[in-house]
Amino acid sequence: MSKQINGFSKLSKQEKIDWISKTHFSDSQKAAHQLSSYWNSSPEVQTRHDEFIENTLTNFYMPLGVAPNFLINDALYTLPMVIEESSVVAAAGNAAKFWFSKGGFEAKIIDTIKVGQVHFLYEGAPSILNSFFKNNKSKLLEATKPLTLNMEKRGGGIVSLDLIDKTAALDHYYQLQVRFKTADAMGANFINSCLESLADELEKVSQQDASFTEDNPKIEVIMSILSNYVPECLVHAKVSCPIDSIEPQEGMDGATFAKKIVQAIQIANCEPYRAVTHNKGIMNGVDALVLATGNDFRAIEAGVHAYAARSGNYSSLSQASIVNNQFSMELTLPLAIGTVGGLTKLHPMVGWCMELLEFPDAKTLMKIIAVAGLAQNFAALRSLVTSGIQKGHMKMHLFNILNQLKATEKQKKTALVYFKTHTVSVKAVSDFLSFNEN
Repeated sequence: MSKQINGFSKLSKQEKIDWISKTHFSDSQKAAHQLSSYWNSSPEVQTRHDEFIENTLTNFYMPLGVAPNFLINDALYTLPMVIEESSVVAAAGNAAKFWFSKGGFEAKIIDTIKVGQVHFLYEGAPSILNSFFKNNKSKLLEATKPLTLNMEKRGGGIVSLDLIDKTAALDHYYQLQVRFKTADAMGANFINSCLESLADELEKVSQQDASFTEDNPKIEVIMSILSNYVPECLVHAKVSCPIDSIEPQEGMDGATFAKKIVQAIQIANCEPYRAVTHNKGIMNGVDALVLATGNDFRAIEAGVHAYAARSGNYSSLSQASIVNNQFSMELTLPLAIGTVGGLTKLHPMVGWCMELLEFPDAKTLMKIIAVAGLAQNFAALRSLVTSGIQKGHMKMHLFNILNQLKATEKQKKTALVYFKTHTVSVKAVSDFLSFNEN
């Protein structure tokens, strides 16, 4: 067992690697070499990566693939996708191809409001607090002016400031709820800075206000933080086509195929066990684009799944219908993303991905990401209601199995031919390799 180390963060990068390798690994040289082998060949680029987070030792690579032929609002895109899961990129490309001949994808922004809150306790009379807020609201907003000035020039800023009584949920609990627009920035730092400024001003002004006495205690701020739940920062994506334009799918006619897609989504709407996996498939596409563009996939995941449960029951994020012989699939997502700030100007590959997408603004990127989610959802359901999910997925997973079993290049070539007509599984591949050792 290793001993506690003090001052680890103050060690040089090489000292950290030496300590980690010698303390935690049986072959310290091999462990250290493995870390250095993933460094970028450019010292300048590597230094930039080292400075993204604390205690950096090396880079952890993820595959970057592309899915072409996405027709979105009559504009053609090739989507960059960062993901480790086999078949996701291929499925996205197949969905894009399917819908390209049917008019492509439509996407629109519903709104871009984000929320932050100052959480505080107050044990006095609610009427006094309400009067205090009404009399000092403009003063509170004025305190944020140095922070909001530049954002307002870009079309953003504070949209509203409200006092919210939450005492029914928790004794003495209130909040200032602030709604923001942040233009092309995700805006987390901007929002949090504004909230902290509001909190400081709230405490300062309340301490000076004569209405707060011993009999009517003062405000106690607990914390100030943005919310990653953004039910007013919404984007909508849709595809539709006449049923008779749908080609037969695995021997199934277009009308039956469309009906099964609708039924599959109805199941995800009423069965949470299915809905979670259904929505995970949507997020395969969403997260891959979010990562490629340097955005915060953890925040988006948290917000999206909260949105899926907004009715009190967790259900499908997508919907489908057949009306007047027209098949439609649609998806509404809460997406708080940015095209400036964060890693968007720092990570070289994020810059590459942004250029591939023709440098979209935040609203355009929201639309592209939502379309990726809808495409992935369609592709997954297409497999599920026809041949099953494993057939295509395992064929794409074949390379991973071959590498795991240390197949030679010759064995890989013969395996690729063989498994075009045979079911892929770890055992099947292992058996195949044992009969084709040379």
